[in-house]
Amino acid sequence: MATTNFSSEISPLAPVLPTRPCDRLRWGQLYGAAQGLAIVQAARAHDGPAVVVTPDTASANRLEEELRFFAPAPDGLPLFHFPDWETLPYDIASPHQDIVSERLSTLYRLPALRGGILLVSIPTLMTRIAPRDYLEAYSLVLATGGSLDMDRMRERLAIAGYRAVGQVMEHGEFAVRGSLLDLYPMGAPLPYRIDLLGNEVDSIRIFDPETQRSLKQVSEINLLPAREFPMTEQAIERFRAGWRGHFSGNPTESLLYRDISSGVTPSGIEYYLPLFFEATATLFDYLPSNALIIVRGDALSVAEAFQEETRGRFEQCRRDREYEGADRPPLPPDVLFLQAHELFGKLRGFSRVEFGRDASEKEETREEGEEFRHDLSEAPPPEQASPKEGPSAPTGGAARKIRDFATRAPRNLPVDSRAANPLAILRGFLRDFQDQDVAGRVLFVAETPGRREVLRELFQTNDIRPASFSNWDNFLQGDAPLGLTVSSLERGALLIDPPIAIIAESQLFGKRAMQRRRRKKAARDVETVVRDLVELAPGAPVVHEVHGVGRYQGLEIITVSELTSEFLTLEYQGGDRLYVPVSSLHLISRYTGADAEHAPWHKLGSQKWLKARQKAAQKAFDVAAELLDIQARRATRAASPLQVDEIEQQLFAQGFPFEETPDQQAAIADTLADLASGKPTDRLICGDVGFGKTEVALRAAFAVVNNSRQVAILVPTTLLAQQHYQTFSDRFADWPVRVAQLSRFLNKSQQNTVLQELADGRVDIVIGTHRLLQPDIKFKRLGLVILDEEHRFGVRQKERLKSLRAEVDVLTLTATPIPRTLNMALSGMRDLSLIATPPERRLSIKTFTQQWEGSVLREAMLREIKRGGQVYFVHNRVEDIEKVAGDIGKLMPEARIRIAHGQMPEGELEQVMLDFYHQRFHILLCTTVIEAGIDVPSANTIVINRADRFGLAQLHQLRGRVGRSHHRAYAYLVVPPRRAMTADAVKRLEAIEALEDLGVGFSLATHDLEIRGAGELLGQEQSGQIQEIGYSLYMDLLERAIAALKTGRMPELDRPLENGAEIDLHIPALIPDDYLPDVHERLILYKRIAGAPDADALENLQVEMIDRFGLLPEPARNLFHITELKLKANALGIKKIDFGDKGGRILFGPEPKVDVEKIIGLVQGEPKVYKLEGGDKLRVMKEMPEGAERVKVLGEVLGNLA
Repeated sequence: MATTNFSSEISPLAPVLPTRPCDRLRWGQLYGAAQGLAIVQAARAHDGPAVVVTPDTASANRLEEELRFFAPAPDGLPLFHFPDWETLPYDIASPHQDIVSERLSTLYRLPALRGGILLVSIPTLMTRIAPRDYLEAYSLVLATGGSLDMDRMRERLAIAGYRAVGQVMEHGEFAVRGSLLDLYPMGAPLPYRIDLLGNEVDSIRIFDPETQRSLKQVSEINLLPAREFPMTEQAIERFRAGWRGHFSGNPTESLLYRDISSGVTPSGIEYYLPLFFEATATLFDYLPSNALIIVRGDALSVAEAFQEETRGRFEQCRRDREYEGADRPPLPPDVLFLQAHELFGKLRGFSRVEFGRDASEKEETREEGEEFRHDLSEAPPPEQASPKEGPSAPTGGAARKIRDFATRAPRNLPVDSRAANPLAILRGFLRDFQDQDVAGRVLFVAETPGRREVLRELFQTNDIRPASFSNWDNFLQGDAPLGLTVSSLERGALLIDPPIAIIAESQLFGKRAMQRRRRKKAARDVETVVRDLVELAPGAPVVHEVHGVGRYQGLEIITVSELTSEFLTLEYQGGDRLYVPVSSLHLISRYTGADAEHAPWHKLGSQKWLKARQKAAQKAFDVAAELLDIQARRATRAASPLQVDEIEQQLFAQGFPFEETPDQQAAIADTLADLASGKPTDRLICGDVGFGKTEVALRAAFAVVNNSRQVAILVPTTLLAQQHYQTFSDRFADWPVRVAQLSRFLNKSQQNTVLQELADGRVDIVIGTHRLLQPDIKFKRLGLVILDEEHRFGVRQKERLKSLRAEVDVLTLTATPIPRTLNMALSGMRDLSLIATPPERRLSIKTFTQQWEGSVLREAMLREIKRGGQVYFVHNRVEDIEKVAGDIGKLMPEARIRIAHGQMPEGELEQVMLDFYHQRFHILLCTTVIEAGIDVPSANTIVINRADRFGLAQLHQLRGRVGRSHHRAYAYLVVPPRRAMTADAVKRLEAIEALEDLGVGFSLATHDLEIRGAGELLGQEQSGQIQEIGYSLYMDLLERAIAALKTGRMPELDRPLENGAEIDLHIPALIPDDYLPDVHERLILYKRIAGAPDADALENLQVEMIDRFGLLPEPARNLFHITELKLKANALGIKKIDFGDKGGRILFGPEPKVDVEKIIGLVQGEPKVYKLEGGDKLRVMKEMPEGAERVKVLGEVLGNLA
């Protein structure tokens, strides 16, 4: 028995390919991932690209993972994916920009492709696309040293579909700032920053859209159009002529026709794409003639099913349009799509290989080790097939050739963690597989590096020691009998000669970790998120700490005695204006606490502001004392540290069917570190709905229970309690842990049993609503309280929670934290973990606000149902919910509708929710009972009736019910006419619609405070003071009070912050508007510069500004110099500095922090330069005609005094 190494060209899968043009071959007996290996070998052997055609997008994604495994980047085969639009035929929604980007990038590269693999699904292949000359005409190469006229470039970008924005974040956007052009081309992984010197491209840099920082330089970029159709005058005219040719009636009655005529591209315009061209193309037109087509599955039935679907959608839309009007009449299916016989006519023009569905998909009940052949009867025999009907038809009279491969169906080798020998089945397989004349080799494939280490640990404890390999080729070149590598491989493979087994995680654990194709980690640290909230529009209320609440009127450049400076202009009651120098912006804060109409407006010099500030300061002091008292009680509480068993934690983590996102990993690690520290834990986990907060809670609960302590999980609704109970029960099923729930789903007797078992310590984890806060609940040894959605508990419950915090460790989970909670976290009173990375391939939720319109709602719900999904319809009035059900029934006669609300009997409500989860009906008409409900991945459309009656946090939670899969999700907010809504309601709807991005719950918390006012969120007692002085200043006073009390000092809150040293060097110090025209951006930067805590922060800001906007002009450099000098002067207790061309003076404050000996040393050392005047002035007698010299001299003086 010998082990050997094998070359990458494995003989049993050496590809047999068609030998003549347009010849046809069929492969058989390919199981599991062996399909991917056969395709890779074929692509390597073929002289030209291989196009792999799959039945649908899901199978294309799975195959892509296998291909990347067998042809690893960067040295593997080029691999491209031409993705589907992910919209329904005749949809009124457009595809996501990232999808359009990938499609255009692939089309651009295809004609010149000499080899590699292209993946495409049959529906995508049947969709007509732009002709090749469109991409050729609208593509451009930009290179350093080349010429570029900025004005012409703007026009060209606009015509190509790029959107002008203030800050580039997504594909298809551009921004111009002076000589800088930021651009996110379609097909590019990251955006570019192009720096011009005159009309010449000086440099091109890749930058990070989150931080706006440059990453590296490149020499050239390809610029593709931003959409799949042109919008030139000629194209618009062609569209208009095409419309009139296809549709009767007056075209100007159609809003879509009018939009295109005026240069506006409405949503869903892609289904009118043929009207923009003389003739459309198909993907076949982009392929070189030597392309090899590899068809997987029964292409004929898939193509015919898609043809039927498009025909059905066309008829449905035509009926709807005839009834509702002619705004969007549908084009005939044959104009938009290839018909099935046309598809196969195109296929016959290329050499091709066909193979059936994966045998392992069909043979799930096979006996272990049994060998199978593909059932080749999927396609009709040659003599029965019509030449028009499919791939089975013979070509040129050639007989069908079949090539069988020597592979077996990969076996499941389940790990049984409860058994004495958990790897017994795997060990048996390894023994048999390696006990052959040529010993078989085995490669285990883990999903991620983290999962690899979990597997390695599991194997080593069972005396299985695989060697590590970086990839498949690396394994083939080695000779170790067992290997372990990392790849997103869902299926294994079993090759017979030479014997090689590839064992995927799914074969061992039954489920695979699903976190693949993850988005790049969102670089949204807490500081960045909070800083992004700074938005000021003219007329907005702002707070000056000394003078009170005024109205922001913009930035104003003022020249006095030939010296130009920029000031923030505030208008006060009576028309008085205050000009605040940009160096004093640390005294300014955005007013939050009421909307602009109800915010106070003070008069300059009045006593009203002083009194309001003093009252608020006293309240802040009281609150600070209360918070510190709770913290002190927690700090003195004897908290014995938890012993976190790493091996046990890893074993428990194996039950998580997804791979953790980086944010999740950090949150889990921080929480476990808190629990193990011996200090009281009070951590806030903030992450959007569906971002994985529950897993953090599960890991924490496991660690606590493992230390023989109890866990209480407190949730706001019974339904959420039921879901958490199910989740926790499933995850702890293999562990000796008793999980119980306490809610209205239990009768009195059952509740009493749970209460007794809690007191006895027999229940380890209890999940319940506010019932858990009642006095009769007794725990034997409570170790951790987990709060889910704290903002939904009432005042009395919150008071009980406040005292609870002093006694036990607390972990709070929230998607939209209430602002008090948020600010306590930010001010360091509580620890904060922010989960901002979305799960695998999750797209943002497209949100629409509109009045009740039957045709639109029908289209929205029909789109979802037709793509196999379900719909939430939220109506929050039980009294007339039956009437609304009747209205929906008339709109959607083909749909099954059920009702759910909180007044139903518990059992009935639970059954409705379970039926919805199991897809037994289409539309769930419900109240907010689903707000914190069960996850239904197939529900991706939500309609919220009378959305104006909901709070922002509620709207965000409800919208988060959808979008749990990688499909585009839709939220429709149905509202009355604008005049019938309150101003607050309009603002809430604008905020929720604007924040479509994933991970925005954190930002919404601050919007919510602004809109709803402080009282509702922070308690009535504090709200009066907060409303008078503004939330930001109140929080500042609170933080200063906490800081003072912590050090044992009495806070002097009634004294405003000092301006700091006033420095006048008689030089311009500002950010010129020709350098940065955006007033809002200038204001943010002024605020950041004024608030910089030290020289390092200032230097980082300079680097960022140079990177984003170009080299700093002299006035901006002066601003940084003066700010740095001010930091030094403040540290010395200096009050004022005035330096001019003849010399200057330094005025010390009443309590200077300068060593008198140093001042005397200066004067005695250079008496002709320095002179002491009185007890508080130092005079500098030196000619300094240039500003740079004044900066240098003052820096030296302050350095000598420090």
